[in-house]
Amino acid sequence: MRNQVIAGVAAILFGASGTAVSKVSPEQADRLDGELTPVGAERAGNPSGTIPDWTGGLKTPPEGWRKGQVEINPFPEDEPLFVITGDNYTLYRDRLSDGHLRMLEQYGADFFMPVYQTRRTAAFPDHVYDKSRDNAVQSELLDNGNGVRNTIMTSPFPIPQNGLEVIWNHILRYRGNEVAFRSASATPQTDGAFNPVVNDYEYFFAYSKKGAELEEIDNKIFYLKTDTIAPSSLAGTITLVHETLDQIRSPRLAWRYDAGSRRLRRSPNLAYETDLPNSSSLRSVDQKDMYNGAPNQYDWTLKGKRELYVPYNAYALHAGDVTADDVIRPRHINQALTRYELHRVWVVEAKRRTGIGHIYDRRVFYVDEDSWQILASEEYDEDGQLWRVSEAHNISYYSVPVFWTTMEMTYDLKAERYYIDGLDDGFPAYDFSPGFRGADFTASAARRAARR
Repeated sequence: MRNQVIAGVAAILFGASGTAVSKVSPEQADRLDGELTPVGAERAGNPSGTIPDWTGGLKTPPEGWRKGQVEINPFPEDEPLFVITGDNYTLYRDRLSDGHLRMLEQYGADFFMPVYQTRRTAAFPDHVYDKSRDNAVQSELLDNGNGVRNTIMTSPFPIPQNGLEVIWNHILRYRGNEVAFRSASATPQTDGAFNPVVNDYEYFFAYSKKGAELEEIDNKIFYLKTDTIAPSSLAGTITLVHETLDQIRSPRLAWRYDAGSRRLRRSPNLAYETDLPNSSSLRSVDQKDMYNGAPNQYDWTLKGKRELYVPYNAYALHAGDVTADDVIRPRHINQALTRYELHRVWVVEAKRRTGIGHIYDRRVFYVDEDSWQILASEEYDEDGQLWRVSEAHNISYYSVPVFWTTMEMTYDLKAERYYIDGLDDGFPAYDFSPGFRGADFTASAARRAARR
């Protein structure tokens, strides 16, 4: 991987085994009111103007959108500035990740990257910005970086000093207080044939609840319950997850209800390299949400920042009239529905620790400076060969506001197949105020739901 660093940003080479530098001084935190945005991005654009200044993000919904509706495209007049293809990609090599370079080389004429004007749309509520400032001067990594203390609501390290802090910023980024939605996943065959798996998702983000204190959340980041709706062979399957802040002291708790056995059982192995359910072994559990869980299996290195063409403002993929048939194609998704923009990203490399048995020996993550969302990643095998490439296509959800994924996919370069999650397929809009409580996510509540 080319470790190009934007001028003025040094490569910081702290790993999980090194000394962890955490909270910053009040004087350093003052930068969040000046040269940096409230979440720690560079407020100014780049010298060429191809990345604009951040001016607050997209906090006001576009005309014509009403709460309860699927988000509409706020930039309907935008057209691609240019399209990167397998024939011209060498012209843009310096602004392409290794994963995208490989896909352009391998997948032929039908894989292309339409590049649009950069829109820095990421925005969050003001109370999240206030907590970001508090976190900057209070948050500290626990021993070996397996958790964080003195943090609440949002990313703990808006001025990160090492790779672990950047990854924790992604894991703990603000995604609203709660959300309910229906979406589908699929693992298309090489000819494009697929059978979607439809799930109802319910999230309750205890860590991000307004007014919550760290002592009150019982070491929980969020609670998640999924209920499989289709196909009929899987319908009625319920998964319950309690995601913990320090997963070494108190590991993730997970249960699974199988409609066939009619029993709710603990799932102790729902972590790390375990196959993600219904992914046809194309994605590991810790790739859900691009990366999740305890970071203790890797040494983390912060390589600095790069300006890259990355998925962004994916309103065409999210549109209410777009179906799974519109999105899915053989080997990769319908690239005509994608949108790539030039953004600054933090580059973090994860190298598997000695003695750890994860399927990925090395991983590289590209993390959005404006939201702490991982936008793309690369996964390497035991022999150091690029094996898989993952993307997260994101939008701003207007009712919160919050910048979050609408669709994720992992491309297996060896099998030339992929896993895709987040197919909206005409489903209702995400509901960011369903009225959940923590008591709705107990094992007994899951049993009651299963019996209905």
